[in-house]
Amino acid sequence: MSDVVSWLLKTQVKPGQLDAFRTLMEEMVESTRSEPGTLAYEWFINDANDSVHIYERYENSAAVLVHGATFGEKYADRFMGCVEPTGFDIYGAPSADVQTAFSDFSPAYLGVFGGFAR
Repeated sequence: MSDVVSWLLKTQVKPGQLDAFRTLMEEMVESTRSEPGTLAYEWFINDANDSVHIYERYENSAAVLVHGATFGEKYADRFMGCVEPTGFDIYGAPSADVQTAFSDFSPAYLGVFGGFAR
């Protein structure tokens, strides 16, 4: 079984916050680029520029906790000021520590059912 943990966070951009959120996204992408264990960190926006989905993939739960600590210390307040989370699905088998760390977001957990990743 793989230790990889990934997720899809769906957000709604608050009115008037798109420019601030874009600036924050650029900071977060640059910061996350240097985090060990980050395999994917991609942000997607709809044509109306009001819905952003963030896909993240990590080597293991330890890498998730490193990212979560940085997010909490540097970005959480600004992030929540710009968007309203509308859905959060976590994939794989995150550790109990990861589940505790992200419990405020009320994620849905989905375990591996089949398939493969390269």
